Amino acid sequence: MKTYNLIYDDYLNEIETAIKRFADGLDCKPDILRESLLYSLQAGGKRLRPVLMLAVADVLSVPHDKVINFALALELIHTYSLIHDDLPEMDNDDYRRGRLSNHKVYGCGNAVLAGDGLLNTAYSILFDMCAQGKEQIAAAKFICNCAGVYGMIAGQSADLLHENDKDFNSETLEFIYKNKTSKLITAAVVTPSIICGGKNYSELKSFGYNLGYLFQLTDDILDVEGNFEQMGKSIGKDKDEGKYTSIAVYGLEESKLQADLLTSACCKILEGLDGDVGFLKELVETVKTRIN
Repeated sequence: MKTYNLIYDDYLNEIETAIKRFADGLDCKPDILRESLLYSLQAGGKRLRPVLMLAVADVLSVPHDKVINFALALELIHTYSLIHDDLPEMDNDDYRRGRLSNHKVYGCGNAVLAGDGLLNTAYSILFDMCAQGKEQIAAAKFICNCAGVYGMIAGQSADLLHENDKDFNSETLEFIYKNKTSKLITAAVVTPSIICGGKNYSELKSFGYNLGYLFQLTDDILDVEGNFEQMGKSIGKDKDEGKYTSIAVYGLEESKLQADLLTSACCKILEGLDGDVGFLKELVETVKTRIN
């Protein structure tokens, strides 16, 4: 029986193969546009969202060839968001995944265009998938909504709006978490359900929300307790920049307690699904205890 790490590597290799195929076929000009797109896309990382999509597809017995292009599109969207998030006008991070951010290598203007290019190309991939049927149309629309003004972009906007607030409240924090982080993770776990006619749709949507909340919560904790070598990005910036975080609202110890509760909630949802959810339960635990 394969261990968690070996299964994760199998999913990761499948995703990296899809990314390489995409990169090999990318022939846009000028050269700096292609280079800047691939600089961030091929920088590695956990590929959490596409891994989740493939793992949920296995639980629901959905063939990988039905979802791999959705997984690729989602990773392009996620990468675009990281490029833009690092810009001086956003979070102003000089490093991402242990190396210089896109804008520090190619300049802010080219970084904006690289992000725009990844987003538009992701939508082109989703449009191509729509030709396969109504389930694919519904899945593409769901991903677009999760990435757009009813999802991640709304969360990013609220994150900027509430920088340096004097008072913090749980309602604003939940809005930011839900949209900035949870929506794309929810897109990853719900897409296989949509493809197979909506099996376990409500349960997986709730799972995605809780897992996304847990991921952002641990990110806030790591900004206090992590280090650059493990995280690959600047540490301690949230407090310095007045960011709306769980630490600001609840404090460090209460945030850790919430992480435990969210982990339990995720596992309980998974236990109600048919199929082998062992890998997903380990993934949830890994998100809670991660160091990067």
